[in-house]
Amino acid sequence: MTDTTDTGAPIAPAKPQTKPARPFFSSGPCAKPPGWSAAKLATASLGRSHRSKIGKARLAHAIDLTRRVLGVPDTHRIGIVPGSDTGAFEMAMWTMLGARGVTTLAWESFGEGWVTDAVKQLKLDPVVLRADYGQLPDLAAVNWSNDVLFTWNGTTSGVRVPGGDWIADTREGLSFADATSAVFAYDLPWEKLDVTTFSWQKVLGGEGAHGILILGPRAVERLESYTPAWPLPKLFRLVSKGKLAEGVFKGETINTPSMLAVEDAIFALEWADGLGGLTGLIARSDANAAALDAIVDARDWLGHLAPDAATRSKTSICLTVAGADEALIKKMAGLLESEGAAFDVAGYRDAPPGLRIWCGATVDTADIVALGPWLDWAYATARAG
Repeated sequence: MTDTTDTGAPIAPAKPQTKPARPFFSSGPCAKPPGWSAAKLATASLGRSHRSKIGKARLAHAIDLTRRVLGVPDTHRIGIVPGSDTGAFEMAMWTMLGARGVTTLAWESFGEGWVTDAVKQLKLDPVVLRADYGQLPDLAAVNWSNDVLFTWNGTTSGVRVPGGDWIADTREGLSFADATSAVFAYDLPWEKLDVTTFSWQKVLGGEGAHGILILGPRAVERLESYTPAWPLPKLFRLVSKGKLAEGVFKGETINTPSMLAVEDAIFALEWADGLGGLTGLIARSDANAAALDAIVDARDWLGHLAPDAATRSKTSICLTVAGADEALIKKMAGLLESEGAAFDVAGYRDAPPGLRIWCGATVDTADIVALGPWLDWAYATARAG
């Protein structure tokens, strides 16, 4: 509860004494791994060609670490591609869609982006299944004779799919999962996923600009058997002379990558490997989400935008704030930033006004706990001002 004066005006509490040690709660780019510093990054590949022996070796090492940490089976290929998660997902869309019908699922802004691509750019006339922010569309209504595009974890709505059971084992179409704020925080069912994309800047706390594209065998078959009707930019070309360009999935990138960003990702992947891999990362994300849940449960003015815990994100957690409009949220976020208590916690610009707290594995649970009193202070101060 927020204390008030006799006239009902909120009384701002005193500033808390303890600040989060690392107040980085942005949902992308996200907090660096604990203990990170630029001085700890390997530098032998910097200033060298990405096609040099060391350049290719480091790119391949990043791919191998990704496979080990995530438990990606040998049946699936992993490639480093341009353009962050957006580039990876659009590369998959442009090279594989059009062979059969398409269904797109949208319950937040990035899913809507894939709808726009399919409708306005590729002109595919897809079936579109939508839901409001905080909700999921009816997954049972998905027709798996179509190719199906969806976000595993809606970064801007705080809603995720409940798992992979809704993805048909006997599907005729391909499953396309934008998993950028889900991968490394959930145990993904790789046998259900034909195309999976993400970027290093979410749960790993890496840098932007590069995307990861993971292809199952059915996706490879589509690439090698189907030629889309539209022209493909060089950056999207995954096939040469009718065969998959295997080099892309061994560290021979299509265009020049940032080796500094690659070394930063390797640092994060080695940190994750040291935690025990995916199990350790999931445990950290779970603990952070539980700590934030406790903060929300203790305050009548805070709530979850996603009301169903079974489909609520445990990484990009979106919160409702009683009586909030865009101006109040902006003021709260500004107050927290000015005090160095929390950075970048305002909700996404297209989402309903609220807060968004990143709880991925690179955040320390103690910092989530320390955030609670600061949210009280910012809310009361913003309303009193």
